[in-house]
Amino acid sequence: MHPLQCVLQTQRWGPLASVSWLLLRTCRAHSSVPSTACPSSERQQEDGVRKDFSSRLASGPTFQHFLRSASAPQEKPDMEDPPPYLTVDELLGRQRKGCMAERLKEEILNREKMVDILAGPDAYRDLPRLLAVAESGQQAANVLLSLDETYADVMPVQTSPSATSAFVSIMRGCDNMCSYCIVPFTRGRERSRPVASILEEVRKLSEQGLKEVTLLGQNVNSFRDSSEVQFNNAVSTNLSRGFSTNYKPKQGGLRFAHLLDRVSRVDPEMRIRFTSPHPKDFPDEVLQLIHERDNICKQIHLPAQSGSSRVLEAMRRGYSREAYVELIHHIRESIPGVSLSSDFIAGFCGETEEDHLQTVSLLREVQYNMGFLFAYSMRQKTRAYHRLKDDVPEEVKLRRLEELITVFREEATKANMASVGCTQLVLVEGHSKRSATDLCGRNDGNLKVIFPDVEMEDVNNSEVKVRAQPGDYVLVKITSTSSQTLKGHVLCRTTLKDSSAYC
Repeated sequence: MHPLQCVLQTQRWGPLASVSWLLLRTCRAHSSVPSTACPSSERQQEDGVRKDFSSRLASGPTFQHFLRSASAPQEKPDMEDPPPYLTVDELLGRQRKGCMAERLKEEILNREKMVDILAGPDAYRDLPRLLAVAESGQQAANVLLSLDETYADVMPVQTSPSATSAFVSIMRGCDNMCSYCIVPFTRGRERSRPVASILEEVRKLSEQGLKEVTLLGQNVNSFRDSSEVQFNNAVSTNLSRGFSTNYKPKQGGLRFAHLLDRVSRVDPEMRIRFTSPHPKDFPDEVLQLIHERDNICKQIHLPAQSGSSRVLEAMRRGYSREAYVELIHHIRESIPGVSLSSDFIAGFCGETEEDHLQTVSLLREVQYNMGFLFAYSMRQKTRAYHRLKDDVPEEVKLRRLEELITVFREEATKANMASVGCTQLVLVEGHSKRSATDLCGRNDGNLKVIFPDVEMEDVNNSEVKVRAQPGDYVLVKITSTSSQTLKGHVLCRTTLKDSSAYC
């Protein structure tokens, strides 16, 4: 699937879609011409179409346009040549109950203010975890997705001038072939960017004064830069203990631990996050690096998907419940105080009530700080579509999902209660959307922290009183918590380096 379709399949057709298909149809027409016949007039026509495409793209609708028209009456698109694998209903956003793009649209529409984001084509899939930065923005969302499949033309991630965070796409595609997942068919095999280009991008963001970078990829911690011959040795990939892959072990290349090490050295005052990882790709060298570096956030996303080993096997996840729980314990031993989040799917093919209860028990056992839970929705082309039966009734899926959400919130509240009375480092994003007298930021674990907008001391100059601004680090003593938000009172403005003595 072309990256642009990920947006178009839940939105109304517009000028951008029309010109995209014009170009695709032109390319198809040229591909059918024998190689010996290439008249100059046809080349001129093709050049004209491409120039027209570029000019119309520059002046065409943004993501904000699609959001504004999302609630408008939708008409059946008039098209002779529909895109592959998509029905008209899917193009109009119907029958997409479990679609991440649809959930993302609803989430954005529920937000009051957004920032501009210019991102690579993988970023949309991770936006539910990235929308945190938008809550303090002053502009509407404007997400521009690259139309090209090569990294040479993927625009560097950029944010609005008032933003504190940015997102850098480091790889795309996925080789895991989980039975429920469409990503390998829409994004292709895993391809990683050269380390040097990523470092240059992070340096530029640091020079602009940004204080947080999130490394993006469908399977971000399986990063492997094999662009330089001297690093293509015979060393195999290290996996988490007790985990396996659905493909042959990969050898050579610069791995994620190397990239994380280099990125964290660019600017000691810049926080580093990454998403979305796979649990299998957390060898000890990655965990040790996260523990040792103050500016690598002590927050790890570990998508479990299910608490039942039988369902995990049907999903082709490459691990059992027991191996997953052992990894949880190992991570918490390696990184004291680490914040954990996860993904769960309710009602996967063949899931019994007992399987569901095992997922409930895993939520209670682990006590995640954050969670992303969805009801299963089968996708064409996936292994599950061809080999499994979507036999869990919709009402059962929704009931199980509600139960998972309830349990998650109960346990997250308990987990977050451990923060009460503690002093935490918070990166200020701006004013709280619910109160003009409060500021909002994110702690190391990526939880929202609300605190009063008052004067405070600066740790480097105690004689001066200051007010926190977006991009400042402040120390906040936590006084109360819920499943999703912490509240407290601010102590002082500080730096990431100086904060280690207090947190």
